[in-house]
Amino acid sequence: MSLRTAFIGLGAMGHSMAGHLADRGMLVAVGNRTFAKALLFSDARSVKAASGFADYANCDVVALCVSADADVLENIDGLADVLAPGAIVIDHSTVAVETAREAARRLAARGIQFLDAPVSGGVEGAKNGKLSIMVGGDDATLERARPVLEAYGARIALMGANGAGQATKAVNQILVAGINEAVCEGLAFAEKLGLDPERLLPTLMAGAASNWFLDKRGATMLRNEFKPGFKCAHMAKDLRIVQAMADAAGIQHPVIDRALADYSELEQNGNADADTSALITLKR
Repeated sequence: MSLRTAFIGLGAMGHSMAGHLADRGMLVAVGNRTFAKALLFSDARSVKAASGFADYANCDVVALCVSADADVLENIDGLADVLAPGAIVIDHSTVAVETAREAARRLAARGIQFLDAPVSGGVEGAKNGKLSIMVGGDDATLERARPVLEAYGARIALMGANGAGQATKAVNQILVAGINEAVCEGLAFAEKLGLDPERLLPTLMAGAASNWFLDKRGATMLRNEFKPGFKCAHMAKDLRIVQAMADAAGIQHPVIDRALADYSELEQNGNADADTSALITLKR
């Protein structure tokens, strides 16, 4: 039988992820902090718009994709009160490792399973159902939840026990932030040199400089188009989490520090909701 699944958090990525579940006939309810957004999705997809946690009581799986650690734990506590033992909660948010472990502990006290499963691939990956999903939890729970994750995941990897998914996402965000820094600095330099973007970008993509950010954002940032795929504010939030983790681990982290300073500046100058490629405006 198809898993009765609910999705909480209908943002830029969550909306598409929930849509893939609806396409597969698995979605029975959606929730969002702004109820009107849940109602719009409900009307379009003929699923229940949850007005409270009781609306998830009969679900086998509830997936979350929300903004902050406090939001995750608020939802965990609400779901713990209504879900039946044996149900599974999957968190696709990007939060601290300890938040994931605390969520697992709170749910385990009620006999509910938990997977921390942050994602990478951006809005495009969510729309195309091609996300990379980094999972922390146990293998048996992952196998039960796999049909849900396969609705929008191209790669689903069990990285270890609860918290390992978020640890992997922290590594991912360091690499992403560093690549963003290099690409924006390089393209700002190319503009100063007067290079033709239509010749430059395919030439760079054909060599060792090729990367996802250059491919997906290079042309748009050179046209000063910063429609969000991943917002500057979200990157700054993630980097604050990663910086605290790096401090605790006792490693040097100049890449994190530079990127966090830049995205914090973008937040402060009114670009919080712009795509991370707005970083090029600072590099210029």
